[in-house]
Amino acid sequence: MSRAFMKEAEDGEGEALPDRVISPHPNFVTARGLALLETRRRELETARAEARAAEDNAALATIGRDLRYFQARCESARVVEPAAQPDAARFGVQVTLVGADGRERRFRIVGEDEADPAHGLLSYVSPLARALLGLHSGDPVDFGPEPATIVRLER
Repeated sequence: MSRAFMKEAEDGEGEALPDRVISPHPNFVTARGLALLETRRRELETARAEARAAEDNAALATIGRDLRYFQARCESARVVEPAAQPDAARFGVQVTLVGADGRERRFRIVGEDEADPAHGLLSYVSPLARALLGLHSGDPVDFGPEPATIVRLER
């Protein structure tokens, strides 16, 4: 790989790795999302100290790359608080859908770093979250092979 695409090693801490890609979207976060970012940053700072003590240059390179990413994400984070009684699907709001089969599905619209679709946390830039944004209780939503309806909006 060309050196032009490599971050210089910091403090002689081994070969640097390419930086993690930072999203071009605004870094909206929930309060929980910001806490998760800050926790991860602190964990990486501890891991860096341990890797320095062990003189583990490979670990230092990986940790350095990840620490730069999480520091940048913490610095650019913009906490968005949802309304106490949301009237539409917005950032931070939990949306409950009911499909034609009667099955309920719940999704919370969150920031990119907090997203975990398997646990119902959708990035606000994901296709489903974008389809939900601005909709109200009772509105239909194209969700998979069958239509669904928003039945509840909660903080």
